Parts: sequence; C-alpha cells; structure tokens
Amino acid sequence: MASSDKAVMALIGLAAAIFVIYRIYIWLQNSPRSFIKDKLPLNTVILPHPSIDLLEEAGYEVIGGKLKIPLAFTVDGSSMYSRLFIDYVASKEEDSFYLVILSRPRKTLEFTGSSLRDTLLPYLLIYPECSGVLYVNTVTSAIHEIRLGKDDGEST
Repeated sequence: MASSDKAVMALIGLAAAIFVIYRIYIWLQNSPRSFIKDKLPLNTVILPHPSIDLLEEAGYEVIGGKLKIPLAFTVDGSSMYSRLFIDYVASKEEDSFYLVILSRPRKTLEFTGSSLRDTLLPYLLIYPECSGVLYVNTVTSAIHEIRLGKDDGEST
C-alpha cells in the first residue's frame, strides 16, 4: 500500500473517530437529566444551607438553586404581578426531580388537603414533569415528599 493510501485511510479513521465521539457527546446531552434543563430553568448558583446536607443525607442531589417564577395576571384590563419561589431543585434518581420548598416561620404549611392544594398546586401545575415537591421543615429537620394524584371520587 502506498503512503498516500495510508494517509487517506488515517484521515478517514480520524474523521470516523471524531464523528463517534461527537455522537456520544450528543447522546449524553440528551440523557433524561438533561431534559430538566429544557423544561425547568436551573439556577447553577446553589447557596449553602443546612437543608442541603439534610437532603443529601436522605439520598437527594441538589442540582439547582433558588428560582423566582414571575407571574402576571390581567384583571378587568389592569395588570397585576406576583411571583413564586422555589428554594432548590433536587434529584434522587436519574429521571426524577423535585422542587424543594423550605419552611418559613411566618408561613407554615398545614398538612391538610386544602392547605396542600392552595400552597403547592401552583408549583405542580407550572412544572407537571416534576416528580413532586420536597417540603423541608427546617425546624424539625424533616423532609416531606409530596406528590400530586387524582382522586377517583371513590375514597371516603
């Protein structure tokens, strides 16, 4: 085989290797965790807090920091604005992620159906692809995993 043939084969091999590496890179970017980046804006700045250690001890990985979700309403022609806050975004398994809400002294969450609905339903409706909400009670160091389900009307 002539040296020019070897050079052409080497270039073809190099191009094939680059193509394979590029395709692996693209495949890794399309892994289940990366869909979170498309659906939920992640804040890469994660401020330290004792609840992060609590979440990690429970097997969760904190993957995003505080998020502010701006809301706009139009009532009878006039605009009104508000916002929702998510303290962290955490993941437990490769394809599941949770919105983390920390307890506040002035805004406690009662564990009744109507209180959970009023407090957490907006988060679960804005991000229906999330696995649920983790409510972290910072006083008692307890983590409550809250998922949204439908009532089939047959429960008493």
